[in-house]
Amino acid sequence: MKIGFIGLGRMGFNMVLNLKDHKIGVVAYNRSPDALREIKKKRVEVAFSVKELIEKLPKQKIIWIMVTAGKPVDDVIEEILPYLNPGDIIIDGGNSFYKDSIRRYNYLKNKKINFLDIGTSGGLSGARNGACLTIGGDEKIFRKIEPVCKAVSVKGGYAYVGPSGAGHFVKMVHNGIEYSLLQACGEGFELLMKGPYKNLDFEKISKTWKNGSIIRSYLIELAETAFKKDSKLNKIEGVVGGGETGQWTVETANEFNVDVGTIKLALEERKKSQSSPRFAGKVVAALRNEFGGHEILKKR
Repeated sequence: MKIGFIGLGRMGFNMVLNLKDHKIGVVAYNRSPDALREIKKKRVEVAFSVKELIEKLPKQKIIWIMVTAGKPVDDVIEEILPYLNPGDIIIDGGNSFYKDSIRRYNYLKNKKINFLDIGTSGGLSGARNGACLTIGGDEKIFRKIEPVCKAVSVKGGYAYVGPSGAGHFVKMVHNGIEYSLLQACGEGFELLMKGPYKNLDFEKISKTWKNGSIIRSYLIELAETAFKKDSKLNKIEGVVGGGETGQWTVETANEFNVDVGTIKLALEERKKSQSSPRFAGKVVAALRNEFGGHEILKKR
């Protein structure tokens, strides 16, 4: 099996290397040639145009897209469509809104092109060493690309979850939960910072909590790493980026009359951090940088 991969951002770059490590044939394409030159140094086959990409693939084309959600996904689909034939497969592995995935599925089905939506979790480390995937679309098409999903996932870390849109719907809810967990971590460490005991060692506390406590988790492990680098996060501002997937989660919950007060609060706190940064925001920003390489605002 050999697939085409479009999008060499932070996640895409690591996913391609993951595919290569697992002996999955891959041809990488990116609009910016700089990323192509970098990944070519890793002995990955590359293409400098969509036409070249398609020419390097076998008869049945499988194209994995990992670009920014929204219009960029539609733009890539329109760019590759003229080169595809009935039965070919397009995979969207980014953070797309699930209703957009349903729309794309129906649009492509009319053209006899298959479409799968795959929610990809695990951050940069997961993308490189073993991701967590939730897959939506036609199950028979998923079965065709299941070896790819199994190869790039951590053991037990992939699942077909339902028809078109389900993969991205599950990932959206995952991200909503993530917002809440991050906010809880941030608020807890802020209370430790401002409480009656001065100079608490946050790295030591995180290290202890990750071993046997009820709240032990990947985020607590990352907190230990972040505090090891900067014991009180003095080098960064408490401004938190992102927010799109959390907004989708809250809006979808409203549509289905589900109370997601905790997720809503976490989303509101992210927005407030832009004008009123606080220590909790520093923790959230630091953790997001650790797992996803998300940009942090450094103090001048």
